[in-house]
Order: sequence, then C-alpha cells, then structure tokens
Amino acid sequence: MVNMSKPLIRLLGQGIRYASTLRGGGSAFPGLVMEKLHPRFVAEELAKLPYGVVVVSGTNGKTTTTKMAVQLLEAQGLKVFTNRTGSNFVRGVAAALLGAMDLSGKLDADIAVLELDEAHAVHFVKAVKPNYALLLNVLRDQLDRFGEIDTTRRMLSTVAEATTDTVVLNREDPRILSLAQSVKTGTNISYFGLNETLRSFFPSDDEMRAGINNNRGELPSADVTLTAFSGTSATFDLAGETCEGNINLYGIYNIYNAAGAIALTRAVLGEKLNKQALIDELAKITPAFGRGETLNINGRPLQLLLVKNPSGFRLSLASASADDYATMITINDQYADGRDVSWLWDVDFDLLSDTGVDMVSGVRAWDMALRLEHDGVRVDDVNENLSEALRKFITTSGDAPMRIFCTYTAMLALREELTKFTDVERVS
Repeated sequence: MVNMSKPLIRLLGQGIRYASTLRGGGSAFPGLVMEKLHPRFVAEELAKLPYGVVVVSGTNGKTTTTKMAVQLLEAQGLKVFTNRTGSNFVRGVAAALLGAMDLSGKLDADIAVLELDEAHAVHFVKAVKPNYALLLNVLRDQLDRFGEIDTTRRMLSTVAEATTDTVVLNREDPRILSLAQSVKTGTNISYFGLNETLRSFFPSDDEMRAGINNNRGELPSADVTLTAFSGTSATFDLAGETCEGNINLYGIYNIYNAAGAIALTRAVLGEKLNKQALIDELAKITPAFGRGETLNINGRPLQLLLVKNPSGFRLSLASASADDYATMITINDQYADGRDVSWLWDVDFDLLSDTGVDMVSGVRAWDMALRLEHDGVRVDDVNENLSEALRKFITTSGDAPMRIFCTYTAMLALREELTKFTDVERVS
C-alpha cells in the first residue's frame, strides 16, 4: 500500500482523470487508481451528501429514467451528482466523482443519482448503502450474461434489501412487485403503476411471451399512476391529485418510466415537493444519448433508438407510425449487446410489413434480415459493414425522417460514424 494521504491520492486521481479527458474521452482508469489506493473513497464521499444516494436499476430504461430523475430533482432545487455515461462499476462512479470535484475535494451536490446495471449494482451496494432505489423491470435481456430471468430478479432483490430509506417499485412487473418481500423493516416502499386501461400497452415479460392477460390480480396502491397518454401528453394521478404534462421523448415506455421518476422525486422531497415545478420540468427533458437522440443530417432528423430485448423493441416500434420514417436496423452480438440474439424471434415486426426496412446492418445483419423475412417484411438492402450501410441509408432513403433501431455497441459505432455527417455530442 502506497503511504500517501487521502487528499494527495485524490489529487493524483484527479490529475489522471484530467489527462484521460485530454486524450478524447472518459475512462474508469482513474477510478481504478482510487480503488487501489483509497478503497473507501466512493463510500466516504457519497456519505457526505445531505440527501444521500439514489440507485436506478432494472433491465430496460435505466439511462433515460435516470436522466429524468436528475432533471426532476434539479427542478426542485437540488444539486445532483450523477454518472452521466452509466459508469456502472464502483470504479466508474469513482472516476465520475473525481471529475465533478473541485481541486479542494469539494463535491457541490446534495444528492447522487446513479444508474447501475443489475449485476454491477450488487457489488456497488456492498460498498455504498443507497438511501433510495428505483427498480424498473425484469425482462429477458442478455440471458447469456445473467442466466435465467429470476437471476436478474435476485440481483435486484439485493439492491432492495440494501436500501435504507425508500424503495420505489414498478407494481405492474410481477418480479419487481415481489421485491417488496426483500425490503427491510423500517424502509419505506413506494409504487408506480398504470391505469387498468393502459396495461395492454405495457405487458410484463411473462404476458408478452404467453399472450396478454390484463388480470394481474390485486395490486398495491400506487403513489404515482399513469392514467392516460396521447402523443407527448400524459396524465398522472399523484396520490389522488390529477396532473397533466408533456414528455417530449420517443417511446411510450418513456412516458411510463416518467411515472417512476416522479415517484422517486416524491419519495426524496416528501412534503417539500413543488408539483408544478415537477410537471413543468417534464416537458424540458431531452433524450439520453442513443435513446431516441435526434441528430440533424443535411436538414433531415435521424433518431437513434436503442433496442436490446423483445419488450423494448416492440414498444419502440409501436411508438410511431412506420409510414412516417425511413428505417434502418443494426444488430450486433458483442458482450454488451448480448451474444444470443434469439430474442429477435420474440419481437412482432408486423408494424413494418407495409413499409419495409430500407437497410439492415451490423454483425448479425443476416439474422435480422431472416427474421424480417419470416414476418413478411421487405428488406431493401443488407450490408454488414456499418459505415457503408449508414452512408447508403442516408443517401438513398429519400426525404423522410430517419430512424435506426440498434443494439448498444452498434449505437456507439453509429454515433462515431455520424460525426462524419453532423455534430454529435461527445459523452465523456
């Protein structure tokens, strides 16, 4: 163990962090340095925050929901620290902390809101006990990484058990609802949910695979309920009070996840909550990178839509008419995407049957093309070379707005390729 004072170790870490940004991006390496030289760095710094730590986890929607939660809390006057790029490991959070601190070691924040992958969250909560947890869903996603779907549930139960103040649960997902059993005595439970008339839009994993069944039995009362939506307009019931707002995000699933972000904000603020500021802020939220992010390509909008499981893909397809877009699908099978792409066979692509797909690309382009052919969806072109495919898609797809459904590593590669056509926000 190097004999250095904690302030000196922190300055060393900040120096490494600064050097890494000069090289063109973020890195978890400074966090690894802190992990080795000052293992309690993250826990000690986050313990200083007056409102504590929030963990957001679940299979689908973590990044956008975290962004919503951050903005809603900021609209309430709180200063929020967050791992903006989803730095899931403890070392990733450490690196983000180093970047947010000033040279005296001060973190100007009231609360931390952290997006954590299910598996990484298990390790994180061993080091840092969250004050709040927002747990979204359990879907069949990357089963080659985590095994059976109930393994994911068990990971999230560890987060629920470690939380000290309030656990916010999606009551519409049976596996998330069951996590109430894991919450320790003395920790509050808050639920967000749906009006019964909306449940067919948001099937649980079991319902999607076995057929829609809207009878989910008796459910606990929800602190926040999504009761209606049309386009970008949404109506919520906040413990008996009706509130209407606009959510300018692509995807009906984002409207529902907003209910979770609202429930979390209510749990943190309690009686201090300014409801009007909360509703007004909803309309100001913009997509997280790659999650409905819209870029301007020669005067035409292009949306990047991350897909990684049947439910997410299905809801993304249902969120806008295919008639309004030129469509490209890019499927990779790297570790971060999930090696097993058989989940594509659980997606119903009938919504594309009238318009077809302009381009299919990625490492598993031909698997995707075969899946579309099976549903009778016309595919105009297939090109595994992403750079060539993107260029051809842009130049030959007419004047319509463009959208690209893509897995995670494909999204990262697309953002890099798109820098050749337009300004793309760098996320470090």
